[in-house]
Amino acid sequence: MIELRTPAEIEAMRPAGRFVAEVLATLRDETKVGTNLLSLDRRAHELIRRAGAVSCYIDYHPSFGASPFGKVLCTSINDAVLHGLPFDYALRDGDLVSLDFAASVDGWVADSALSFVVGTPRDEDLALIDTTERALDAAIAAAVVGNRIGDISHSIAQVAHGAGYEINTDFGGHGVGRVMHGDPHVPNDGKAGRGYPLRAGLVVALEPWFLATTDELVTDPDGWTLRSVDGSRGSHSEHTVAITDAGPIVLTDRSFLGVD
Repeated sequence: MIELRTPAEIEAMRPAGRFVAEVLATLRDETKVGTNLLSLDRRAHELIRRAGAVSCYIDYHPSFGASPFGKVLCTSINDAVLHGLPFDYALRDGDLVSLDFAASVDGWVADSALSFVVGTPRDEDLALIDTTERALDAAIAAAVVGNRIGDISHSIAQVAHGAGYEINTDFGGHGVGRVMHGDPHVPNDGKAGRGYPLRAGLVVALEPWFLATTDELVTDPDGWTLRSVDGSRGSHSEHTVAITDAGPIVLTDRSFLGVD
């Protein structure tokens, strides 16, 4: 069921958005060559506890997950792009890191993701990250009253295809509110002018993610981590966005922290 939020409810979601933005900015700043993924998860857990927030991940067990996730942060490295289950791994120079984090504050959820390189970057990784970020910007620009879900999907696809990347539509954006994943589904490819009409009060997580040379995924033995079938690297960018009569509000915006 698609739920629309009142202006007061959207305001009530701002603390969750700000908290998620702050955690991701903190983790990115603290992630270096040699940082262990389990240490990142522990740090996120500490920040959740300190803020009195609630993890959306630790008990999460959807049909596509082999078991409850058991951690509070998704850490997808290099050819992993989604649902990366943290494990005992120290980051190496040049690793492409995608962090995905969702939490509830006072009963309202926000969800966001970012990708970056630790140490010495490859040009092709920076181009891939830039493309997901530009696709996210295009999606946000299309998230206006009077458009449709297909307009958001089409805007993402235009950026991806323009950069030469293929698109997987198995996983994409989604409604956000009292729970992390709700209706509507927002695929990363679609036809403009089609789908659910965008109305004031709709809150969605928009999340373009692309793989360098494929659109096919395989699941790790951990039952969660999704990797490219050909070993090519992936990037993931996500924000929680409220659609209002005055335009889109990026609830997980990190610019107030001096980062994008």
